[in-house]
Amino acid sequence: MQRILIIEDNPMVVRSLEFKLKKEGYEVVVAEEGRQAMKLLLEETFDLILTDLMLPFVTGTQIIEHIKKTYPNIPVIVLSTSTQEDIITDAFKMGVDDFITKPFSPSELSLRVKRTLAKQ
Repeated sequence: MQRILIIEDNPMVVRSLEFKLKKEGYEVVVAEEGRQAMKLLLEETFDLILTDLMLPFVTGTQIIEHIKKTYPNIPVIVLSTSTQEDIITDAFKMGVDDFITKPFSPSELSLRVKRTLAKQ
């Protein structure tokens, strides 16, 4: 079973993602803030990371930099309310695999997750 780490501080978004991804057969682990995410990354292994950029304590950008430096083969999909071109392009320059703007369709997210994991 493929494991997905969701790093998101909005409980409604977490519930929606968790429900959809578990229904599709993924094992889902949730970190509600950046420090918790960093701890989980040290202790467990994941096949995909879904992360927000605006997080308490450790930002999504810091998490992405850590993942790409330490675990370069783990794909990362950003989930963000930002539509600013510079933020999106900076994320891709850091090496993210996809960028999804909130709000998003759960079906679209599901397809992007499948596509990203299929590349592995």
